[in-house]
Amino acid sequence: MKSKRFAIRTYGCQMNVHDSEKVSTLLEDAGLVAAADESEADLLVINTCSIRDKAEHQLYSDLGRLREWKGEREGRIVGVGGCVAQQVGDRLLGRFDHLDFVFGTHNLRHVPKMLEGAVAGRRAAWIGEEASQARFDLPMRRPEAPSGVRRKAFVTVMEGCDMFCSFCIVPSTRGREISRTAAEIEAEVRALALQGILEITLLGQTVNAYGRHDVRRGRTQAAGTMPFAELLARLDAIPGIERIRYTSPHPLFFDADLIRAHGELESLCPHVHLPVQSGSDRILESMRRRYTRSRYLEIVAGLRAARPDLVVTSDLIVGYPGETDSDFEETLALVGEADLVDSFSFKYSPRPGTAAADLPGVVAPEVAQQRLERLQALQGERTLAYHQSRVGGNALVLVDGASRHGGDQLSGRDLQHRVVNLEPGSRGDVGPGSVVSARILGATPHSLLAEPLPDAASNVA
Repeated sequence: MKSKRFAIRTYGCQMNVHDSEKVSTLLEDAGLVAAADESEADLLVINTCSIRDKAEHQLYSDLGRLREWKGEREGRIVGVGGCVAQQVGDRLLGRFDHLDFVFGTHNLRHVPKMLEGAVAGRRAAWIGEEASQARFDLPMRRPEAPSGVRRKAFVTVMEGCDMFCSFCIVPSTRGREISRTAAEIEAEVRALALQGILEITLLGQTVNAYGRHDVRRGRTQAAGTMPFAELLARLDAIPGIERIRYTSPHPLFFDADLIRAHGELESLCPHVHLPVQSGSDRILESMRRRYTRSRYLEIVAGLRAARPDLVVTSDLIVGYPGETDSDFEETLALVGEADLVDSFSFKYSPRPGTAAADLPGVVAPEVAQQRLERLQALQGERTLAYHQSRVGGNALVLVDGASRHGGDQLSGRDLQHRVVNLEPGSRGDVGPGSVVSARILGATPHSLLAEPLPDAASNVA
């Protein structure tokens, strides 16, 4: 077992990325070693996403091709986890006879045991739901070598979703809402700070719903939870943590305390990714989103009043059943009214078991595609305009590593979560893990171009 090498292929959201980190640590604790690439691996785990049918089809395509990969070396093992695994379960084993094990979103900690079974020739699917705190009892990712380079970490604060939006399969694949205790979250963040982590991103399917059921029932003390804004304040007080982000929140759970926190908590970053999905009240009602267009705009205005340099990004769906040209025009208008700096936009994808899958008024694929292209073109213009407005100012950049553009450029994120590509400058000590003050020199539709300032302590605009 100790000589085996593993690789993990991850699709989907930050929660899936973090789940893959947890599985990686579990496998390392079991004596495996991460492979440099999949060609060297003895075990390949695919961590899946099912938010849209395209991601599900990607898995089936991947598994088809992996039959040849598995046959190239005796003893190779293939496992599938994540949301498609939770959704489809042991039917995957029936469809793909070269697949060895399947584990659902609540069963990460069982992966080493499932691997042992697979080595012994046993195929299995574990997709049971876990409603207790045990699902969070997983080893924390260790610092990467060389020490000090890893500066960012994900921290799960809650899982599951009780919202049941008509288009969304997440309640089926992630289960009902369950919040970790605040003490466990705080202990994890303190340990991360001691490892040199500067930035944490709090994760949850509806992350700002953290603790809400306990708050409503007056049992936060017994459950060990608290309102989300209080949790943020507690984490903000931890020495060494300089940046706090969270994703993905739901507009329904933005209260005055959470909005105010963006103006009061020093480490809370001036960026909120706030999914809206549509600009039409009629469509929002059909989606079961439980807020209106005006309420969304009210939240955005409140956030900007609390922190003027805050940027808002969002998720948008086009081609939802029954969406008319007028509905779509309202979505286009909302992009401007909310001054969205960026957005992820998609064509509606029917998911099994969701209410919207049976709705009439299916939008023709070519119409949905035209709407998506118009929306993305408008958003591209607005993103570029925002980036251009930053030229001449300064940014505080947490460097991740080499830029995709190659050469000597480095790349990182600023406080507003914009990608900043750094030209080689006078600071020779700049490298992955550095926090750098930089002057913004140029803008593209996707990133900012900047040069490190000679003095790391330079003021940041």
